Amino acid sequence: MGRRKKGNPVHGWVILDKPQGMTSTQAVAAVRRIFDAKKAGHAGTLDPLATGVLAIALGEATKTVPFAMDSDKTYRFTATWGESRDSDDAEGAVTGTSPVRPTREQIEAQLPCFTGLLTQAPPAYSAIKVQGERAYDLARDGETVVLEPRQVEVFESRLLGMTPDTAEFEILCGKGTYVRSWVRDMALALGTLGHVSALRRTRLGGFDEKDAVTLETLTPFMHSPAAFAYLKPISTALDGIPALAVSGPDTVRLRSGNPILIRANLFAKMKTGFPDGELSGLTVFLSDEAGGPVAMAEIAEGELRPFRVFNFDHG
Repeated sequence: MGRRKKGNPVHGWVILDKPQGMTSTQAVAAVRRIFDAKKAGHAGTLDPLATGVLAIALGEATKTVPFAMDSDKTYRFTATWGESRDSDDAEGAVTGTSPVRPTREQIEAQLPCFTGLLTQAPPAYSAIKVQGERAYDLARDGETVVLEPRQVEVFESRLLGMTPDTAEFEILCGKGTYVRSWVRDMALALGTLGHVSALRRTRLGGFDEKDAVTLETLTPFMHSPAAFAYLKPISTALDGIPALAVSGPDTVRLRSGNPILIRANLFAKMKTGFPDGELSGLTVFLSDEAGGPVAMAEIAEGELRPFRVFNFDHG
């Protein structure tokens, strides 16, 4: 017999306000200990320098991590001009200096060039894998890491304030956008050098900083039912994904991984509750009549086909 995995079957999301100086992995481990949860993961790494929204999935919520990671994100951050760093943030070694300091007018004139679809080379110190190894591990070992540029999207960007040496920005961006690369490239476009000196994620999809809890608040509730006041439902990660309630026999079939036919009453419900147009290929969140998560399913050929089933029997 296999060894029983330690912990309890805890299911849901914890929206942590990650403190500065802690890795995302360390933050997940701390929250997992507090809830004594069997299984945990997170949606989108935050660098040790960064603070703010780190969405931590416990138990069956880990099955919805990819949906959270695909969500739009909002960041508020400070660029410091005049120095480039090997990590593109304040934690790295200085690699160059410049006496040039951009004016407000120059920065605002560049902002449209850094909004929309951008081609961006990720920082050498990133979690991207190169031949099976993390880029940041190779960079720390002194290897030269060159990562292929990729297309990302910045939906909105604005200048919040500035001093002679710094500028504070806020951006709303899509998956895969690196703030450190954005600042590095912005500095070069302004004829100077720059790096990120402060960074905070204020929103990730449906997770907002106003709903985030600190480790200082959670830690006194170690293995205590009081911690569960901060546990959010699995469906919280599925912002913007259509939801549908299914009844008894259909629930049993779906939980066994079997498809169900979209019958007339279900179809009528879907036509009124879902976006107009072709339903085929649409991803749907299915719950039982009490609101309990059942499965993520895709609509295909008149059926609801589950591709990720929530199983609460074994955690």
